[in-house]
Amino acid sequence: MRFTLRDNLPFVTVTLAYRGTAITVPHVLIDTGSARTIFAFDVVSGIQIIPAPEDTLYAIRGVGGMDYGFDIQGILGMDFLRQSRAVLSLAELSLDFAS
Repeated sequence: MRFTLRDNLPFVTVTLAYRGTAITVPHVLIDTGSARTIFAFDVVSGIQIIPAPEDTLYAIRGVGGMDYGFDIQGILGMDFLRQSRAVLSLAELSLDFAS
């Protein structure tokens, strides 16, 4: 899949599926400096992904609370990128997945 650069940051559009329902999420940052993958609550609640009472909730923020001046709907972090065997090509502006 191709990604685009906004202010020199790589963004993709992803599709999330849960219990037979899918949603397209634009403005997802590919972030090799982030340990975890996260999506905005208001986006995923649209397909009924909601926290259960036993879930641990986390709040995140950028370095110094930075506001990048544009919308970020989610972050693909190293947990997802490693598990999915992602291959990021900066030369091709592509994110692919090894088999």
